[in-house]
Amino acid sequence: MISFLLQAPPKSTTPLYVVGAYLLLLLTFSIVNSRRPRGSAGEYFVASRSIGPFLLLMSVFGTTMTAFALVGSTGKAFDDGIGVYGLMASASGIVHSLVFFLIGIKLWAIGKRYNYVTQIQFFRNRFDSDALGYLLFPVLVGLVIPYLLIGILGAGSVLKGVSGVPTWITGAVICSVVLAYILTGGVRAAALANAVQTLVFMAVGVLAFFLISDSLGGRFEASQNVVENAPQLLAREGEIGHLQFLTYCFVPLSVGMFPHLFQHWLTARSAKTFRVTVIAHPIFIMIVWVPCVLIGVWAAGAGVEAPGGNSNAVLAKMVGMQLKNPWVSGLLVAGILAAIMSSLDSQFVCLGTMFTHDIVVHARGEENVSEKARVRLGRIFIVAIVALTYALSLFPPPNIFNLAVWCFSGFASLFPLVVAAVYWRRATRAGAIASVIVAGITWCILFYDGLVKPTMEGIRPEGDYLIWGMMPVAFMVAASTITLIVVSLVTKPLPSSTVDRYFGVGKLPAAS
Repeated sequence: MISFLLQAPPKSTTPLYVVGAYLLLLLTFSIVNSRRPRGSAGEYFVASRSIGPFLLLMSVFGTTMTAFALVGSTGKAFDDGIGVYGLMASASGIVHSLVFFLIGIKLWAIGKRYNYVTQIQFFRNRFDSDALGYLLFPVLVGLVIPYLLIGILGAGSVLKGVSGVPTWITGAVICSVVLAYILTGGVRAAALANAVQTLVFMAVGVLAFFLISDSLGGRFEASQNVVENAPQLLAREGEIGHLQFLTYCFVPLSVGMFPHLFQHWLTARSAKTFRVTVIAHPIFIMIVWVPCVLIGVWAAGAGVEAPGGNSNAVLAKMVGMQLKNPWVSGLLVAGILAAIMSSLDSQFVCLGTMFTHDIVVHARGEENVSEKARVRLGRIFIVAIVALTYALSLFPPPNIFNLAVWCFSGFASLFPLVVAAVYWRRATRAGAIASVIVAGITWCILFYDGLVKPTMEGIRPEGDYLIWGMMPVAFMVAASTITLIVVSLVTKPLPSSTVDRYFGVGKLPAAS
């Protein structure tokens, strides 16, 4: 693998040896894990619902921290200043934990009671609608693919910035390594790998923060450079509008509809398992985001120029330019790749799970698809999705942060559906379907106008795409919410026999 990486003309080969060693460790993990007894499809897809508190925290946090949080946040802070932390990190820390507590625990209990494996199974049965299930599948897959793309592009930009490796090579290697361990071990392998990689990228992030600040003369000197050379980046006012800042709070609602996060919730051993995640998740977000945002602001204060005007490459440039020791640079790059891969694996597995259970098994009947066949089908679809995502990565969008925000906005626009499913008895089948359709149409129209059209015209979007000073996600959430409520109120309610199954009739499984 190292020799494969070295086919490109790198700036320095030493970081590649460190990265190669880290990737080989992950491959070794996959080989060891493949020798363990595999057991049932339930083991492959939801780890036999036996994940404990620490591993749940690591897997949930790892899968939500992507290139968006590392590469994207650094670039966004370089462009817009320290207010970027408030845009996503502060809001995410609060909103994510609330969603885990108010939505995640309920879905875990329902999923355990009815032996659900995917998000679509829940919605299909909750609203007694095959049409809703078949509608949600392409919508969720279509939103996850940009999420995957963010990770592959982030990995490529970092390694290219440090060692000059072409992004297409990095993407191919990263996809291959992740495939190696998830094809053998499924969601448990992803959870175990996430635990290791989360610890790695958090430790490396803190290390990068101190080393880069020292190379700039210390944290005080680095901050003073910003005060003198780019003081506007130290205030939200003038860089980020009031309504823009406020409506960004809708974006973190996306976690309530991430299919890969839903699958991780289902792996929990009990409701008590969520306690550590709810409490520690905001702290972990702070540990990761503070260094990344400050590095971006410090880079602007130090007069660093984004390579080719691409702020995605700022983090890589800071690592490569400020840290003279190539071994340390390699370690930092490995940590960044760890964060990226810790989200890719869960997303790949969830798509394979959805295809297997929500399309094939549902169409053929559970009794007609063996557990061995389910695992095989899941693996085949995973490989197909990886190939598609890698092909798309060869035609990168201009900004990782903006693409991520659009992706999260799409998931957030579906959040009213999950809230209604677990809290509003009067929500109807027609209301749920109409809400998803309106959310999808609204997202497509705004996404085309805000990102696709400017890119096709060769225009690099400056800042966020705003409507009357607000983020598009606010209009998406409003449209889907109003549609859900109005259509539900004017259409026939679902039978009590259907709804009562999800609203406390009968005792949900005890937290044991």
